[in-house]
Amino acid sequence: MKKVILIGSTGHIGSAILNELINRGHQVTAVTRNANKIVLKADNLSIVEADIENESSIIEISKGADAVISAYNPGWANPNIYKDTLKNYSAILNAVKAAGVNRFLIVGGAGTLFVSPGITIIDSGIIPTEILPAVKGLAEFFLNTLKNEKEIDWIFFSPAGTFLDNGKRTGIFRLGKDDLIVDADGNSTISIEDYAVAMVDELENEQHHQERFTIGY
Repeated sequence: MKKVILIGSTGHIGSAILNELINRGHQVTAVTRNANKIVLKADNLSIVEADIENESSIIEISKGADAVISAYNPGWANPNIYKDTLKNYSAILNAVKAAGVNRFLIVGGAGTLFVSPGITIIDSGIIPTEILPAVKGLAEFFLNTLKNEKEIDWIFFSPAGTFLDNGKRTGIFRLGKDDLIVDADGNSTISIEDYAVAMVDELENEQHHQERFTIGY
């Protein structure tokens, strides 16, 4: 059992990770702005209300944890999502370090995965304009900040190209590193539940260190 701080615990991905953590018996502190959004009840779950922009608060909450998992997203409808992603993810990283937590696992984006030699998903032009600012924000945090981070043991877990919101937890998937994983028909998909399985697998087994990896069927 690990003591885990989960940031962004009320979104689709964060909720799936929360369920997976609780079901596997980890001691979880879920950080949220609104505790009423978390309906899950369990003896190994604590809920703390905090503003992610309050760095000192996140530091205090994170002290003594074995790992911090972040599924933070400023909100897809946020007009400042690009700037808020860069600012707040840097703040979370600083808080994790200041709290003395060595293991930091991030729900990453797929934008920097390669679809062909030297060409990323962002480069390919297939990302819809309305979500491009969010994708670029997380991509730049990964490329310009996280990849230069040497003090703590971080991972950036990029999903497949498309999340399947179908509620299926199969436990059967493939993992890769920097290339988009596609099936025989060229599709790149993963269910939110299987993504959560792989994230908690990584928490427990620690197979990746200061690097990105990815998932797909």
